[in-house]
Amino acid sequence: MESRAKLAGHAAHPILVVFPLGLLATAVIFDTIYLFSDNSTFVLVSYWMIVAGLLGGLVAAIPGWIDWFAIPGGTRAKRIGLVHGLGNVTVLLLFGVSWLFRSDEAGYIPTESALILSYAAFLIAGITGWLGGELVDRLGVGVDNGAHLNSPNSLSGRPATDIDGEGGRLHDTRGRERFA
Repeated sequence: MESRAKLAGHAAHPILVVFPLGLLATAVIFDTIYLFSDNSTFVLVSYWMIVAGLLGGLVAAIPGWIDWFAIPGGTRAKRIGLVHGLGNVTVLLLFGVSWLFRSDEAGYIPTESALILSYAAFLIAGITGWLGGELVDRLGVGVDNGAHLNSPNSLSGRPATDIDGEGGRLHDTRGRERFA
């Protein structure tokens, strides 16, 4: 199923999700370093990484929901996509509450509750990330129709079903010659 929300010919959601996922995961890593080092610089950076991760997550959610609405009902992909999306909303909410708990603290030092929420969100993000991989890799959501190992560049304007043949001739998947 081809993505409905694209950037430069590629599905937008997988492109955009790397930023919030990386920022929020790194915030958890910096919190953990703080716990072992007692260096408050790590929690300050973590605090702002959560802010950036939350904003990025909201942006990444838009093309994700656009693509989810295009998945046919009654399919395994629709069910997994729903769990993936709602799980990611939960991740954002948990990190958001963790961020709020830190906001009232001097130097944004995380409370025990803030840390528990962040760690829980981190674990859920691992599950929802796996579900996102299942959607793309196993169920083909967001993959161009007819995609294959010799598909032309997505910026070429040609369908994924085209094949570059010998002598630069274009052939479709049925072996018929095409003219660019």
